[in-house]
Amino acid sequence: MSALTLKQANTIIEQAIAKARQDKIKPLTVVVLDDSGNVVAVQREDGASMARYDIALGKAWGAVAMSCSSRALGKRAKDNPNFFLSLAATTNGRFLPQPGAALIRDAQGNVLGAAGASGGTGDEDEAACAFGIEKAGLVADVAA
Repeated sequence: MSALTLKQANTIIEQAIAKARQDKIKPLTVVVLDDSGNVVAVQREDGASMARYDIALGKAWGAVAMSCSSRALGKRAKDNPNFFLSLAATTNGRFLPQPGAALIRDAQGNVLGAAGASGGTGDEDEAACAFGIEKAGLVADVAA
């Protein structure tokens, strides 16, 4: 299994932000994590509010921790809110089950990490991340 590189992470962020500018989405913060939940790269666009980093990180961290998209986690949370509140508390608030993050997979389907964004709607954030991941030559997993 290959590891996510800094070059790939920077490409994901660059392309996600380019997509956001093209689609006229509010300023984003984009976080890319490796498969252990460590930050590989992060950027905050000019004008993005201060909470955007924590939100993007929580979306991406939850996706990596549970090996599924943040959209899927959001759907699961609706059916079992107490478990997900407990999970957020257990992880010191790092876990945010809301749309806006995509798993990063290699061509063989291995999880390399996740990209999370915050600034637009959950759908816009997710689309920007998926676009960046695909432009980096990797596979975006946004399955619900």
